[in-house]
Amino acid sequence: MNSASKNTSAGNGNVKIITLDPGHFHAALVQKEMYSGIDPEVNVYAPGGAELEAHLALIKQYNERKENPTKWVEKVYTGSDYLEKMLSEKKGNVVVLAGNNRQKTEYINKAIDAGLNVLGDKPMAINFQNFNLLQNTFAKAAQKKLLLYDIMTERSEITNLLQRELAQSPELFGELKKGTSNDPSVILESVHFFYKFVSGKVLTRPSWFFDPTQQGDAIADVGTHLIDLVQWECFPDQTIDYKKDIKINSSRIWPEPLTLSQFSLITNQSTFPEYLKQYVKSDTILQTHGNGEINYTLKDVHVKTIARWEYKAPPGGGDTHYSILKGTKSNLEIKQGKEEGYQPTLYIIPVGNQNSFESTLKNTITRLNASYAGVTTEKTANGWKLVIPQSYKIGHEAHFGQVMTRYLQYLKDKKLPEWEVPNMLAKYYTATKGLEMATTNTK
Repeated sequence: MNSASKNTSAGNGNVKIITLDPGHFHAALVQKEMYSGIDPEVNVYAPGGAELEAHLALIKQYNERKENPTKWVEKVYTGSDYLEKMLSEKKGNVVVLAGNNRQKTEYINKAIDAGLNVLGDKPMAINFQNFNLLQNTFAKAAQKKLLLYDIMTERSEITNLLQRELAQSPELFGELKKGTSNDPSVILESVHFFYKFVSGKVLTRPSWFFDPTQQGDAIADVGTHLIDLVQWECFPDQTIDYKKDIKINSSRIWPEPLTLSQFSLITNQSTFPEYLKQYVKSDTILQTHGNGEINYTLKDVHVKTIARWEYKAPPGGGDTHYSILKGTKSNLEIKQGKEEGYQPTLYIIPVGNQNSFESTLKNTITRLNASYAGVTTEKTANGWKLVIPQSYKIGHEAHFGQVMTRYLQYLKDKKLPEWEVPNMLAKYYTATKGLEMATTNTK
């Protein structure tokens, strides 16, 4: 039997990964551990070069580590026809995509056309034209009974999980307020850093990472995590219809300056490539598309999301997350600043004078302990903070394994939850429509 005629259905219980053009370290992180039901042989198709070498080096690092080494066997094809070769050979049934986003939506579409499931890193669309193609691709995936899913690691972070849980407690949280455009009831902000460590080593980013036509603007890239959390936390397991439930009121983008020396340290390139020079001021300052904000309503609730990039985190710090959900009885607020030791910390702040709030909180935490044993509270100046056992704080890189585990279960069940596809569409509509509005406003 030749490779092109192999059964590519994942329903047989044997998942075989194809990695396509891995230009982002997230492609390797889904292989940081082994999984039951996945063939250890992975076929990689890429044009060759430094990005592929960096990907293979990470896989090699995981295979050779002393504790719990992985056993991946990478079968690599390089050549200018890598995409066509992958589509014709079909040496697997799940395509993993994490890299340059310029062609990602097209890659996803062609993989679905070829009868392959897709696990795609965010973002799966970086502009509104991509969104329209993605919408058509989801329709084809449904017809072919294929699973197209994106990697949303922030759903696995413990403070996000507990914020979601507590927001569903009417006794403690009350109801989510509607808010106003000047006082949104939901605010999420993330700060990422260009200079960072991955698996213990300084990350080298490709130069194209700083090109918005290849990586995407911040609100259409990392901003998708924020939009996803808003939907997932505020309306859990509910279907969102982007045509009816979402209204974008305003959005904006603004640059984050990066010096040539900083750019060189991050990319190992001594000069800005030609395609970035349109964003360079004074010959040495790159105006990255690193910041963006969207103000919108979701089911009539006013929301603000802010995605930002900076050069380097302060000592002891890393990517940070801020989130507040405003309820009629309490606010649930996640902070990750210096006061928290740069660790995400969830605060519960009562609204108004509630004599019985402490008793209500105690009862809520007791119920919470049935699923999250060991979680307690500590009094603060204006409320309480959750004290979360260290065992739940597994780190961002481990969250990729949790996403993969969920996806494997979906493959086994041969379906995603009913709300996932419409909510992915709602997410990418919000991000790309918000970007379109912001771009129009800056012209």
